[in-house]
Amino acid sequence: MATQITVSLLVALLLFVHTCGVWAVVEVNMEEKVEVMRGETAQITCMYTSDEGIGGTTIEWLVVTRSGEEKAIYFQDSFHTKTEPNTPYTDRISVKRTGAEEVVLTINNVQLQDEREFICRIKSLTDGMGMGSTNLRVFERPNFPTIESRTEGVTADQDKLSEIGTCQVKNGYPKPNITWYRNNTPLRSVTNEVEVSSSTTTESTGLFSVLSKLSLNVKKEDKDADFYCEATYLLPGFSGMSETEHINITVFYPSTEIHVWVESPKVKIKEGDTVVLQCSGNGNSPASFLFKHNDVDLPGEADVKVLENVSRQNSGVYQCTSTDMETFEELLNTTTVSVNYLDAAVVTPRENVSMAMGQELEATCNALSSLQTQTVWLKDGEEVSKGHILNLKAQSLDTAGTYVCVVTVPEIEGMETSSSLRVFVKSPPVLKEDDVTEVETEEETVVLSCHARGYPVPTITWDTKDGKKQSDPNFRILSDDSSQSTLSLKVDSNATVFCKASNNQGDDKATFNIRVKTTVYTTPVATTTTTTTTTNNTIPISNVTDVYTTPVITTTTTTTTTNNTITISNVTVKPKTPNSAEKVKAESNGVIIAVIIICILLLAILGSVLYFLYKKGKICGRSGKQDLTKEKSSKDNIVVEMKSDNTEESILLGANGEKQPPRD
Repeated sequence: MATQITVSLLVALLLFVHTCGVWAVVEVNMEEKVEVMRGETAQITCMYTSDEGIGGTTIEWLVVTRSGEEKAIYFQDSFHTKTEPNTPYTDRISVKRTGAEEVVLTINNVQLQDEREFICRIKSLTDGMGMGSTNLRVFERPNFPTIESRTEGVTADQDKLSEIGTCQVKNGYPKPNITWYRNNTPLRSVTNEVEVSSSTTTESTGLFSVLSKLSLNVKKEDKDADFYCEATYLLPGFSGMSETEHINITVFYPSTEIHVWVESPKVKIKEGDTVVLQCSGNGNSPASFLFKHNDVDLPGEADVKVLENVSRQNSGVYQCTSTDMETFEELLNTTTVSVNYLDAAVVTPRENVSMAMGQELEATCNALSSLQTQTVWLKDGEEVSKGHILNLKAQSLDTAGTYVCVVTVPEIEGMETSSSLRVFVKSPPVLKEDDVTEVETEEETVVLSCHARGYPVPTITWDTKDGKKQSDPNFRILSDDSSQSTLSLKVDSNATVFCKASNNQGDDKATFNIRVKTTVYTTPVATTTTTTTTTNNTIPISNVTDVYTTPVITTTTTTTTTNNTITISNVTVKPKTPNSAEKVKAESNGVIIAVIIICILLLAILGSVLYFLYKKGKICGRSGKQDLTKEKSSKDNIVVEMKSDNTEESILLGANGEKQPPRD
């Protein structure tokens, strides 16, 4: 009922307006373009004004196809809204009022084909109508541009264009542009000088890829030029730019002159060095090289020549010839190589020299060299003279030795040679030992040593005062003028030993007085005296004395035996012995004492067993009952007397606590 009333009112209003001849005015305002990245969301705003207000208007959204046809995609009036089915926008658009007279069309997941003109059309109830449109622009950032240079070289000054390289940028929208640069200067096509050609490819996705080629009339100065390209592209609201890496090209140009030089070593050359010769021209065209030494061809056609382990014969003039592979023009140049040398040093006299005491000698040292030399004489690593002449005077045995002549070239490090001279000084032997040497020893064996120096090398003999024959000594020759002998001698008493060194110049003698000493210790000592007295089969042991430097533990036990009684006294137990002889002696005494103690213990045990058996009636025809009733006889008692170091009295125990006679 309400709907019918509303429709009636609207119809009446339209008739009224039509009757009055008045038309409603509708104005629509829209942006010229909306820019969005591919895959994002686009919003197109439609603003309008109408005399009838928002209640009596109809809103339509349309899109212009590629063919120019307007196709509706959305409709809305006062009663309902409708999204046109089966269009590319059916599932991707929505319309929303954001104000009293403002409508926004939202397109989700914008694609390249959405780059169209979108129309907003507003109609009034009185046939008034307004319309506006917005162009939707879609963008896609291209990939990073790449550049490839020419792999082979380019010959300069050929008066023709040569391809330098290619530059490519892929998958951009709208189409990106490529610009070439040489040393930061943009290149534009110039007839017979520069040519830039580009081609565009439309990918299956609708994106654009651009390939650009650069060709130049290459000049010699292009060998040091940097080439690169720049890709520019449009994005929403601004322009983007990407730059490739820089490349160089190989430019070939003929040489006008060549040079040859010693590349290494940088210092003066000496025999044994490895020499590297380098040949190069000022051009860059392919060329072959040939080396000559004193007009003799050397093998190989490279621009480098290596001479290993050079000698003075490698000195001379070296020539390098360069032949251009395209023009066959030949260029040549030369250099001089000087190989320095130092011959082996020669010492005069060349043989070993024997000098008498007081004699003088002049020795010379010479070495042939291509450079100035210096000579020094060394003995035992120390400098003794400068210059190639050495003057010697045999003043003592210290004059003898090996003299080394060292010849060096100051201008070249490590260039030197050397030789040596062996000098002997004739002299009688000289013993390093004193004329008389006192030797004290506690050992049974003493080792004596004699060291003699003289030339010829001395021999050494040994002898004793009593003329006893000794064991063979150990004789060694230490050098050309020294020897040594050692003697191992067993001594049990004081002795005198003679050492004699001899050669054809004389002899020398040393005396060793050997004193065998007894060591006296200052530390407290313990004396043990063991005395054993036996009556009827007794063994006496007495006067055992040991001396030690370490504290000892002393135990004195006295045992006296009459008939079957053994007495042991003054037994000392020692924890440590000072030497092997005393140890053996102490161990012997200890064994004897231990045996005696064990015997006493065995006798005591045996006596106890016999007494027990006797009491039980097991022996001597006695019964156990008699043992229980009969009074104990004094003859049944076994008496053991023990005496220690303390003052306690020895006690003999009887059956009634009385002392028993010895027969029991």
